[in-house]
Amino acid sequence: MIETVALVAIGFLLGGIIKGATGVGAPLIAVPLLTMFYDVQTAVILFAVPNCLPNVWQSWRYRKHRLETRFISKLAIAGGIGTLTGTILLIQLPATFLKLVLAFTVYGYVIFRWFNPGWRLDMQLAQKIVIPTAAIAGTLQGASGLSAPVSVTFINALRLERPRFISTISIYFLATSIVQLPALFAFGLMTPEYFLISCAAVLPLIAGMPIGSFLARKLSRNNFDQLILFVLFVVATRLLIDIF
Repeated sequence: MIETVALVAIGFLLGGIIKGATGVGAPLIAVPLLTMFYDVQTAVILFAVPNCLPNVWQSWRYRKHRLETRFISKLAIAGGIGTLTGTILLIQLPATFLKLVLAFTVYGYVIFRWFNPGWRLDMQLAQKIVIPTAAIAGTLQGASGLSAPVSVTFINALRLERPRFISTISIYFLATSIVQLPALFAFGLMTPEYFLISCAAVLPLIAGMPIGSFLARKLSRNNFDQLILFVLFVVATRLLIDIF
């Protein structure tokens, strides 16, 4: 029991370091580690609080770097609606095929970016596709606890500076978690015991975030962009591991 607690704490600490550096990535370490001891549904439930509070802090810290209100509003609202849908699916729907499609989609994007480092998604096009994209990402968040294959890929394609990227992705994650947490309670998935464990998991995650933030200040924009692509590669690989 003590070893399990220690491993989970280390996982959340490492997740916090990655999140502090990039604004994303905490679920990549924490959720897979939780699935070593619990099923996927329980892992999603236990990560609900840690997925909320750190994004409150990051969205506030980087508030001066927010994109225009119209874009952010569409991103957040559509993500929240998708998360509610995904939480319903969490109860009853296997997502193997969806994960497979997403994994190869992300691999394709990462490979494309590696060979076309100067490419970026035009903001006018992003405005047109933000609602369906955010809704799909939110559905994945609610159903599997991992929206990064869509959300991070989409926002990374805008080629934003690190502060603006973190501001945008944090607002999105916050919007999805604000919907997800009450939904888990409403559907009877979040028990008082799970809620206490989820709250306790915030501590090592938050402890790691300043470390990651300090390390990130040493990175150039190009290195930061490469780090995000690496995180996406890990996301896709993790999806395939889940399947096979």
